[in-house]
Order: sequence, then structure tokens, then C-alpha cells
Amino acid sequence: MAVRPFPRRKAYSLWFCVSFLLLTGLSVEAASSERPLMAYVGTFSSPLQDVLPTQVDLPPGNGRGIHLFKVNRETGAMTPAGFFELGTSPNCLAFNSTQNRLYSSNETDRQGDSREGTVSAFAIAPETGQLTMLNTVGSGGAGPTYVSLHPSGRFLLVANYFGGSVSVLPILADGKLGPASDVKTDQGTIGPRKAQHAPPGSFAFSGHDRTHAHMIQADASGRYVFHADLGLDRIFVWKFDERNGRLSPNDPPWVALPPGDGPRHFAFHPSGHWFYSVQEEGSTVAVFDYDSDKGRLTQKQTISTLPQGFAGSNFCSEILVSPDGRFVYAGNRLHDSIAIFSVGNSGALSFVGEEWTRGNYPRSFNFDLTGRFLYSCNQRGDNVAAFRVDAKSGALNFTGHYTAVGNPSAIVFLDLAAPQ
Repeated sequence: MAVRPFPRRKAYSLWFCVSFLLLTGLSVEAASSERPLMAYVGTFSSPLQDVLPTQVDLPPGNGRGIHLFKVNRETGAMTPAGFFELGTSPNCLAFNSTQNRLYSSNETDRQGDSREGTVSAFAIAPETGQLTMLNTVGSGGAGPTYVSLHPSGRFLLVANYFGGSVSVLPILADGKLGPASDVKTDQGTIGPRKAQHAPPGSFAFSGHDRTHAHMIQADASGRYVFHADLGLDRIFVWKFDERNGRLSPNDPPWVALPPGDGPRHFAFHPSGHWFYSVQEEGSTVAVFDYDSDKGRLTQKQTISTLPQGFAGSNFCSEILVSPDGRFVYAGNRLHDSIAIFSVGNSGALSFVGEEWTRGNYPRSFNFDLTGRFLYSCNQRGDNVAAFRVDAKSGALNFTGHYTAVGNPSAIVFLDLAAPQ
């Protein structure tokens, strides 16, 4: 079933509309087209010699850095609009709250003589969306793979996958990044190579060789910060000191996932009551109740991301909750699908179905700003595929639109027509 478009704003009067068009000679559509919806795609762009030997899923980078596209708001099609060339694999992107700055984690393991990755800050041109680099700073560990903004807008949170650490970077008044105000290195016992919930015949093994911080994000209040360590099979919970930009362990300081399952990414439900974690090697979603007063997670469900009867290897990737909170989407690499779950009254999930991603190895995916379209970054397929979201069933319907981009890793959207 096709998704019904969002209604246009009604004109106050026919006279106003006619007068406006006569005086300006412009239509609403023409004005909107001058200030387009933009997509920014982070890619793996490292030359072969820069790829870490332990990276199991990163081919030599085919991307050019951060690729820019204009997005057709009605069809979902994307048209190339340039790129910011960056050879350090800007694999995750995040906007500041006013959306005039963009930040990228650069998944490299070196900064000069230091075995450390980097994070970059960019200014966004309000008329065109083009990028200008402001500065690049150390990430506090090797291989930064995830960045997110603290709700205060004053700090960037960074997960360093190969460094097994997380860091807090102050955002200065001009949008540049300052040196880390805090760095925490994960400690604990590494989980087993075989995931407890792996499907039959699975040889999926990626991160149980050492600590691997994979994602970091604050809750809506900003009082607590969460990060997943895939190698330790833990989700850490931190209290956040907003004045000084520092992390301290919560009570309890972490929750454990099943041995070997490998928590990768997580998502909060819009209600703030539930928390969903996707396990990379176990191919599961774990459902938690969330106590926002105490920052505590209580697990209550585990559900597979794969269809019943599947056997073989699979690596989960992304997890998102639909803007209306009715559906959860989880990515499967090797199976190359997006699993679709409905959300019950208690936050528990029911498997609805799946959709082929139309490309190889969906590393991540994201909704456009309306939630009407979902875009899958098919890393090894060198394309981004666009799907229309059925608002009633949660189903994903392929639009027929592919966009060629080398090794896409993440996609984010910016509406240039909106006030900046």
C-alpha cells in the first residue's frame, strides 16, 4: 500500500495565493527546489595500506569521503551534489542541534605518530549544503566508528572500536572540536567466539578478540550515556557531568548480553520507556525496560532478526525505531535484509517480515526527515537503495531508486528549506 503524502499547508485565501505568485513569479515548489533536502553519505575511503589487519568487514575504501546528494521529496531519488574528499573513512556522521555543523568519525588508527583515530568538524553552507572543514582532533582511541551529540549540544560522544574506548569531545562556540574532556577504556572479560544465539551453521565471528566500543549515545535527558562493547558483550551505563564533560559509572555500571552475541547498536523508543539492542554475532534484538530516573535497563525479551528456519552466517548491523514508535527495523548482513518488527503495548516485539536490501552488506540505514522513506547503505554493493515505508504495516517497498556510492557506511538528512 502506498504511503499517503503529508498534506500541504492550506493557503489562507485565494487572494493571498494569487497575489503572492503575481508579485514573486515563483511557485511554492520552485522556492522549495532552491533549498533542497540534502543527504550526506559517509563512506569507507581508506587506501589499502590504511586498513587495519583485524578489520574483517572493511574492503579497501571505494568512497571519496563524504558524498552529498539532493533528495527528491516525492520519489526519494537522490542526485549527486558533490563530495568532500577525505581519505580517512568518515564512516559515521552527526549534525549539531542547529544543523549548521556536521561531525564525522574517521575510522583510522593513526594521527601522525599516534595510534589514534580522528574526528572532524564541518561548517554547512546554508544555501547549498556544501561542507567546509573547521578542524580535526584526536578521537581518544583507534578506529572511531560512532559519533553522537549530547542533548546539551555542548559535547560530541565518540566510540573507538579498535581502541576499545569512548570519549567526550567539547564543542566550542564556533562549532570546532576541543581536545577530549574525558576518555574511558573498556575493561572486562572477552566473550567467547561462538555466539549463544547464533543460527545453526553460523561462522559469524567479528569482535570477540578484544574490547570493541561500537556505539555511544545519551538518553533524552542527557543525564545518562550508554555505550555498547561488542567484545565484552556488555552495554555500559554512565552518569554524565554536563558541567565538566565527564563520565562516571552508574549503579549498576553495565548490563550483560548473552556470551558471544556481541551488542553492536541500540535505539531508544520515542516514549523513553524501552530500549532495543541488536547483537551482531547472535543475530538478535534484546528488549529492555528503561528506568529513566535511575538509568537502569531490565531485559525482558530476545528475538531473532532472521526468518524461522534460517541456517548459516549473518552479521547484524543497524537498528532503528520508526518515528511513530510502532515499528523496529534491524539490519542483517550476509542475509542482506532488514527485519521488521511491530511494537506491542509493553514494548515487546513481534516479527512482521523482512525486506531484501537490494544490495550487499547493509551496514546501516536511516529514515528521511518525514519517515516516509528508508535508505539502506549497502556497503559491499557500492550503492544506497531507497524504500517507501508503509505507515500502516511497517513494510518497506523498493522505489526502484539506487544511488551509486562507494562503500557507503551512514546516511543523514538536512532540510535546507527549514530555518537554520
